[in-house]
Amino acid sequence: MNDVMGELAKENKHAMFVKLEAEAVPEVSEKYEIASVPTFLFFKGGQKIDRLDGAHAPELTNKVQRLSVSSGGLGGPGAEPPKEDLNERLKRLINAAPCMLFMKGSPQEPRCGFSRQIVALFKDHAIQFSSFDILSDEEVRGGLKTFSNWPTYPQVYVNGELVGGLDIVKELAESGELENTCPKAVTLEHRLKSTINRSPVMLFMKGNKEQAKCGFSRQILEIMNSAGVEYSTFDILEDEEVRQGLKTYSNWPTYPQLYVKGELIGGLDIVKELKDSGDLSSVLRGEC
Repeated sequence: MNDVMGELAKENKHAMFVKLEAEAVPEVSEKYEIASVPTFLFFKGGQKIDRLDGAHAPELTNKVQRLSVSSGGLGGPGAEPPKEDLNERLKRLINAAPCMLFMKGSPQEPRCGFSRQIVALFKDHAIQFSSFDILSDEEVRGGLKTFSNWPTYPQVYVNGELVGGLDIVKELAESGELENTCPKAVTLEHRLKSTINRSPVMLFMKGNKEQAKCGFSRQILEIMNSAGVEYSTFDILEDEEVRQGLKTYSNWPTYPQLYVKGELIGGLDIVKELKDSGDLSSVLRGEC
């Protein structure tokens, strides 16, 4: 998908493409209900106008092209889009995540030795970061050198402030200060807790409210819908890490799994028992 994004960025010069790591910006993930990666959000004038969940390259290309045509750029059909001030754009990119790495290529496919080394250092020290491929945007590539007064890449920013390049990151790693300078990656346990507590009533299932993808999930949806209590769902088929990790975390080997106020209630059999006993609604409301 990184290659697709790079090509789309080249073909759509008036659109800005920003890549964020969902775990690095949990407030953004929660606001836009990011339940799986990759998820693509489309904005115009600061407002979200569309989204695409999943790595579907043809559909992503079609959406970008369709929105570009329907919008006529940013100024309507035939109009030249107003040019955003470069410094403002750079500031927004720098502040797109707590730790932003401007590099050649992507963390999955670095395209120079220095970028490869800095990604390796971040991974070795469990640093949570997002990145921007400066090869995909010549304006950013040239402009950031002047903006930061730092002539080479990669460049690392933390909380909007320049930390430096590879040599500085190496020094921080050797001195033991890297973990104190850059945000640590979110552990799986923290991620699971955050997801479980995303809603007072969370159902981990195969599929979602609109489309269950196994018989057990379909049955529990019918019971939950009849209880008259609001709940959220998480599709464990979209995230293998959560799917496997939650089994160990909860000590419950099967799905679906139902949580109320962060506490495990159980699976389909338990929910059936609660329904039959007349206790389901009160349990879902946290009254029992």
